[in-house]
Amino acid sequence: MITLDDLRNLALSFPETTEGLHFEKLSFRVKNKIFATWDDKNCRACVKLSAVDQDVFSSIDKKIMFPVDNKWGKQGWTFIETNLVQEELFLDALTTAYCEVAPKKLAEQVRPNDNI
Repeated sequence: MITLDDLRNLALSFPETTEGLHFEKLSFRVKNKIFATWDDKNCRACVKLSAVDQDVFSSIDKKIMFPVDNKWGKQGWTFIETNLVQEELFLDALTTAYCEVAPKKLAEQVRPNDNI
């Protein structure tokens, strides 16, 4: 189970990440681009993935990770059921989301071998 504190600690460990509000949700941004949000009402996270990454993560278990059911989902926004997801899978999805929106130089600090 992933808590808000877990999400906060992981997200803020990435370079230049800030925390703020996005409507009624808590958001995590890099260079003012949102890569993750927290829905306190549903205890659920949402991350920004590429279409390919969204397919890969959703294929693991559609009860744990699945596209948002609207136009945002078609843009890569993916729900994560934090009461079901394992920490390692959550960290991988969050890291992938960060690297999806972060400038290349910041993403390389998190995943330096992605460009091999």
